Amino acid sequence: MGTRWSAAIVAPPPGVAAAIAGVLTQVIAQMSHWEPTSQLSRINAAAPGRWHGIAPEFVQVMTVALDIAARSDGAFDPALGALVDLWGFGPPGPRDDVPEDGAIDAARAAIGPGAIALDPLLLRLRRTRPARLDLSGIAKGHAVDAVAARLRAFGCSDFLVEIGGELVGAGIQPDGQPWWVDVEPPPGMALAPLRIALHGIAVATSGDYRRTSTAGSHSIDPRTGRPIAHGTASVTVLHADCCHADAWASALTVLEPEAAMALAEREGLAVQLAVRGSGEWLSSAMRAMLD
Repeated sequence: MGTRWSAAIVAPPPGVAAAIAGVLTQVIAQMSHWEPTSQLSRINAAAPGRWHGIAPEFVQVMTVALDIAARSDGAFDPALGALVDLWGFGPPGPRDDVPEDGAIDAARAAIGPGAIALDPLLLRLRRTRPARLDLSGIAKGHAVDAVAARLRAFGCSDFLVEIGGELVGAGIQPDGQPWWVDVEPPPGMALAPLRIALHGIAVATSGDYRRTSTAGSHSIDPRTGRPIAHGTASVTVLHADCCHADAWASALTVLEPEAAMALAEREGLAVQLAVRGSGEWLSSAMRAMLD
């Protein structure tokens, strides 16, 4: 996934590190668009229209992804891969120039509602248009949840799991304290760190400053086919599971701040926006959790 993982576990049982590595290997084998032999890469390489059998975990992630795509009116799109590649943020590698309008329009035409057909009962998926799956905005969150589930199956009740800044905390630390996590402000913004007690909850942060190029932010708006250009520097979402937190953070980063906050309020999401020029914005649900 191009990042690191860590797990702090109280009284870890033998074999737990190997079990975690096994979970992550499985996620990569199913959903990595960087691994050419992954299930996702094979789907992208096949001709559109063909059904592909996928694992139950893959179905679960796609169900969440398509639901949030609909709820966000397309600000999140799991079929964004061609646009991500076009702007130099995918497996083909970076680019120093801006794509031509015609190439952007062609990639946009392949995505959106109906580009992906999911049959959860038969555990299968197909692309109806030449879209390319890219689950980088949700797969890390799913991986955190999957590791947490494996730890619970091992009998672990007190742990903190982190993958690339997405975290799940359960139980307490040996000193009786919860798992305290500080969400640092984006560079150049004078905000106090957001301190969260992760006790049976997940947190995910998406920021436009983490990866950039001469072409712009790595956060691509599926609706325009271009990098975002508004003032949102980062979005942090608290949720019961990290899969949803990760996808919602990705979607809300794409939206203009006012639209992002309106959507957070409509969905009852606990959200912090860090907006250049206007500071910290907190949703009602986030304020209630911090009080």
